[in-house]
Amino acid sequence: MTHAIATGRGDRLRSAAVGLSAAVAAVGLAEFVAAVVEPSASPFAVIGGGLIDLAPSWAKDAAIALFGTGDKVALLTGIALVLAAVAAVAGILESRRPGVGATILGALGALALVIAMIRPGAGPFAWLPGLVAAVVAVVALRLLMRTVHPVPYLRAESEERRRFLLWTVGVAATGLAALVVGSVARGATRSIEAVRTALRLPAPVRPAPAVVAAAELDVPGLTAVVTPNAEFYRIDTALIVPRIDPADWSLRIHGMVEREIEITWDELLALPMSEAHVTLACVSNEVGGSLIGNARWLGHPLRELLARAGVDPQADMVLSTSADGFTASTPLEALTDDRDALLAIGMNGDPLPIEHGFPVRMVVPGLFGYVSATKWVTQLEVTRFDRVAAYWTTRGWSERGPVKLQSRIDVPRRGQRIEAGDAVIAGMAWQQHVGVEGVEVRIDGGPWQRAELAAAISADTWVQWRLDWSAESGAHTIECRAISADGETQTSEPADVVPDGAQGWHRVEVSVA
Repeated sequence: MTHAIATGRGDRLRSAAVGLSAAVAAVGLAEFVAAVVEPSASPFAVIGGGLIDLAPSWAKDAAIALFGTGDKVALLTGIALVLAAVAAVAGILESRRPGVGATILGALGALALVIAMIRPGAGPFAWLPGLVAAVVAVVALRLLMRTVHPVPYLRAESEERRRFLLWTVGVAATGLAALVVGSVARGATRSIEAVRTALRLPAPVRPAPAVVAAAELDVPGLTAVVTPNAEFYRIDTALIVPRIDPADWSLRIHGMVEREIEITWDELLALPMSEAHVTLACVSNEVGGSLIGNARWLGHPLRELLARAGVDPQADMVLSTSADGFTASTPLEALTDDRDALLAIGMNGDPLPIEHGFPVRMVVPGLFGYVSATKWVTQLEVTRFDRVAAYWTTRGWSERGPVKLQSRIDVPRRGQRIEAGDAVIAGMAWQQHVGVEGVEVRIDGGPWQRAELAAAISADTWVQWRLDWSAESGAHTIECRAISADGETQTSEPADVVPDGAQGWHRVEVSVA
């Protein structure tokens, strides 16, 4: 069927609405299909994941700086807005040149199909949601366009307007309903949460030492020394969080080893477990940032698993792989020395939260998470740095990622207005696997003053500090620096997070009334 060319403003608006309606129907039905047959092939997820994979390091840092742990929501929102704009333009183009707009929307569905098929861990039906999106978008756009260009003289204008609204709104509503049903279906299949909740963790043969009262300085506004699971930062590349049944999980250790081994969930639970408090930090954490947390982890020492496999003396790296395809390059010595590098199954007394790697993840003190803290881990390949590069290493980040000596001010907050008189300056300091010996504070460029240091849980955790301050009226600048257990003083020289973590003194400006 041929139709006339849209020329008026009203036709353009109706054509744009038709494009949006077709896109909503396509996305909704595709997301429903994905929820039923292949959740990881959700068009939003695969396109978003592709953008994450292609994004340069500066774009990743900008997103985290702007949105923090809400970066994934921001990305998905941005994709939706761009899709809406493209769909509207496709509708207008289809009205002017039949076939052009349909080609654009069909190509978007095809793009989702291709990306879904080539992503690591793609299932046998990864292609299906993208195909549904492409077919529905094209068919819906062509059919709805008939309501924009009715056959002349067959219906009254008011009848044509009702017909246009009925079909356009109806098609969009169908897509929205499919999206809602898909979300419900995805939620109904989330029995993994029920499995996780029902798990009973084995008792550790080597429990973590109790956190002594002196580890908490009891300063209002100061970060707790142990981070609750719900407040622990989350930074990863997974737009769709892997939901892995422990019964289906296994870990393969291969590469430069004497014998390849594979362990199942039940075999892992039967191994002796150790507990340790370990502070983890993201390499994207700015000076004074909050992308850091401390928890009590339960797991089996990785050095013992690697010893079972028999590591080739020429190896210097272990490439860990997540169920979602993410990889991390961990220096071999960090997994085989005396530190508490764990194949972890528990966090603060509970099974790992799904978003933090359930059923199994890695925890390695002294290294940034991008080279060590692989969630949903399924493979460990013993290899060399000169043979294999990991996910973030190929994007401009350093290979090894040791944490840096850092401190921050939690109290008072930047820009806070406080009363003159007795006040407290307090914060946190850390250098995992080395430890912190002291913290110094400077006010308005004056002499450095030694702060009171809380009792450290261990060298692998952060530590609280405080300094009493007689605050005088006016504007003040407060700076802090840490001193490590081996005598290093935190550098004042600033550095960006790329390629191996930020550095410099944390500085806050406050106003005293």
